[in-house]
Amino acid sequence: MPEKQTIERARRDKRAGKAASTQAGEFIREEMHHIREGKHGARSARQAIAIGLSKARRAGVDLAPPREGKASTKTRKSAQRAYALGHGAAPRRKPTAKRAQASEKALRREGRSAAGHAALARHSRTSARMRSPAARSAAARKAAHTRASRHDHA
Repeated sequence: MPEKQTIERARRDKRAGKAASTQAGEFIREEMHHIREGKHGARSARQAIAIGLSKARRAGVDLAPPREGKASTKTRKSAQRAYALGHGAAPRRKPTAKRAQASEKALRREGRSAAGHAALARHSRTSARMRSPAARSAAARKAAHTRASRHDHA
């Protein structure tokens, strides 16, 4: 269950007209904090991000599931269920306490370095390399634009 603060931050982002991915970023941020403070671990930065995205979908962030070929079928199905859940679909049965504890226990066994600065930097470089130069350039332009507008209001 996400913290109240996280949900409030995501709602604030939505009211400000920010993208769904920005709203979801709040849940990812929370997940990184959980791993860093030792609540549980993750196998990789990618897994830590996936947990955050899943929480965001379940909390009702309008974040579409990954497109075909971008993630495994199992991951896509899971994301579709979480996405539908936030869109007024019939609520799914809660996992049994035993199963919930087992997945929590499995995450606790994982390392904590997945949320480290080095791991996140490595992941972002890898992800960026998969995008086309035009897409990278567009993202940089958009970042520069939003950064400039933020200073105008301060």
